[in-house]
Amino acid sequence: MSALEVRDLTVEFPTRRGVLRALDGVSFDVEQGEILGLVGESGAGKSMTGAALMGLLEPPGRIVGGSIHLHGESVVGRAQEFRGRHFGMVFQDPLTSLNPLKTIGAQLIETIQWHFNLGAQQAELRARNALAEVGLDPDRLNAYPHEFSGGMRQRVVVALALSAEPAVLIADEPTTALDVSIQAQILDLLKALCRERNTAVILITHDMGVVAQTTDRVGVMYAGRLIEIGQTDQIINRPAHPYTQGLMASTPTLAGDVSTDLYQIAGSMPRLDAIPAGCAFNPRCTHVMPKCRSERPPMTGGRACWLEATHD
Repeated sequence: MSALEVRDLTVEFPTRRGVLRALDGVSFDVEQGEILGLVGESGAGKSMTGAALMGLLEPPGRIVGGSIHLHGESVVGRAQEFRGRHFGMVFQDPLTSLNPLKTIGAQLIETIQWHFNLGAQQAELRARNALAEVGLDPDRLNAYPHEFSGGMRQRVVVALALSAEPAVLIADEPTTALDVSIQAQILDLLKALCRERNTAVILITHDMGVVAQTTDRVGVMYAGRLIEIGQTDQIINRPAHPYTQGLMASTPTLAGDVSTDLYQIAGSMPRLDAIPAGCAFNPRCTHVMPKCRSERPPMTGGRACWLEATHD
């Protein structure tokens, strides 16, 4: 049994224009100690998936279908029981993830005491160990967030997210606000800590370089749907779905010809109130067939594409 099992997860937002479906039948598993990347353009549904798992959907958004199981136990409707203790989260901007009016130590100790029945002294010792584990000086417990650099603040956020020893860590664009060298340090830190703790990780990103460096498997999302999933090497070097092929072709490489423009996928992600019938990618696909415009392809062999089915 996988640590996390998501089946046909569907999220909707009722609006004046009608019901908008932000996630449409998303299914995947994550094993203990595995890092699964979720990639795609803005609006693909990556962060919405993380928010749904954490129970952080803003009303009127709600889960209307599907299931989420952690070690076989249903999570839907019980987010408050699972948040923190079973699901941890690292957000994109570390500065807005921390309370500027409280010291780092106060925030760590409060989190630890919320989830564990520990006295102040025991909680402080655990907080000091948490800082040391992410490479920070434990004696800086009394410092405030503004006294740390961006990379140091993100290390604090990682310590907070892992302080309750969650089974699953969701990292939503955890390095976007950081420079490249610090980004590599944070990714290495996440990998090392999660391997050591055997924590399942969902890494949400738009950066294929981060995916190649960090993940074991990759799920590609488009218009609220998971359209391809597989081992990282396969997704990067042998993508099967035309959208994934376009993502990879538009990613710069050191071996690329600087005299030519990068490949660009025509068009843009559809609005939630204008997702086309059939395959949602069909208006932008260079391999589109009549069937693509009328029938939604099922996930078969790790991809949802009628073109692949035709070649099988």
